[in-house]
Amino acid sequence: MKPKIFVTRSIPGRALEGLRGRFDAEVREEESVIEKDELIRRIKGKDALLCILTDAVDAEVMDAAGPQLKIISNYGAGYDKVDVAAATARGILVTNTPGALTETTADLAVGLLIAAARRIVEGDKYMRECRYEGWGPSFFLGQEVCGKTLGIIGMGRIGKAVARRMNKGFAMKIIYNDKLGASAEADREFGARHASLVELLKQSDFVSIHTPLNAETKRMLGEKELALMKPSAVLVNTSRGDVVDQRALAKALKEKRIFAAALDVYEDEPRCPVELIPLQNSIVMPHIGSASEETRSRMSGMAVDALADFFEGRVPQNAVNREALR
Repeated sequence: MKPKIFVTRSIPGRALEGLRGRFDAEVREEESVIEKDELIRRIKGKDALLCILTDAVDAEVMDAAGPQLKIISNYGAGYDKVDVAAATARGILVTNTPGALTETTADLAVGLLIAAARRIVEGDKYMRECRYEGWGPSFFLGQEVCGKTLGIIGMGRIGKAVARRMNKGFAMKIIYNDKLGASAEADREFGARHASLVELLKQSDFVSIHTPLNAETKRMLGEKELALMKPSAVLVNTSRGDVVDQRALAKALKEKRIFAAALDVYEDEPRCPVELIPLQNSIVMPHIGSASEETRSRMSGMAVDALADFFEGRVPQNAVNREALR
């Protein structure tokens, strides 16, 4: 008998064809975020769950499935919506899809950084409203990017990819803060320097966030931290919305205590960030960091491969909690 799998959302690429060929797969076709009561109802009796990073999978959901649930394959690098401790306690393996989205997310972070610095989105809107009356010496002044100092919070895969682009392509000086401490690779390749968060915020012309969300990083940038930044500084967040106090950021932008911010993630997704919408010095994107056809297809393949490996007796490469197998 084929293992029964519930997939909370249709995923791009051809991986679903392979999933349906190997397993008894039930795929939810709706594009909306699945509600908890529907997830509880549809996961009953399933051996595996393929969920996306916005799906909250807690102990109640796991227990609703039944004791035969043995693996949760998370479509996304971030897995903060999955209660990994609860899964481990129940002998349920959790996997994710890291690496596949590194370059694509770094591309977006760089694009947002430049767009915020040079007021590109604001300028586009200005032109579309037919407000342009001619060039002027002080018209639409932004911040120069080349040769400036970039502070990276979280020097993991994506942080390094951003550092590489900005150091090699824009001659930016790189300083970084990472909970694991200094990275010999980053220091050697980019001439980067590890710094305290306070020092990073004070010295950086641009701050790009690439840290995972956990108890230590939740709202790590609040009113006090934002007050340390330069009035000319730009903040970019493509990691997790809860890392930044959104209301404190909106206040700092409104009072022009920092120059601009560009965000792809928010505290209460998918709720529209109402504090930021009216502000011309903010760019808000709909969580598209990994949204290229190639990357999303790779993620699909990784998520399905994790299920295939598990049910064929192999430990999936991207297991988050290998201790669940003991």
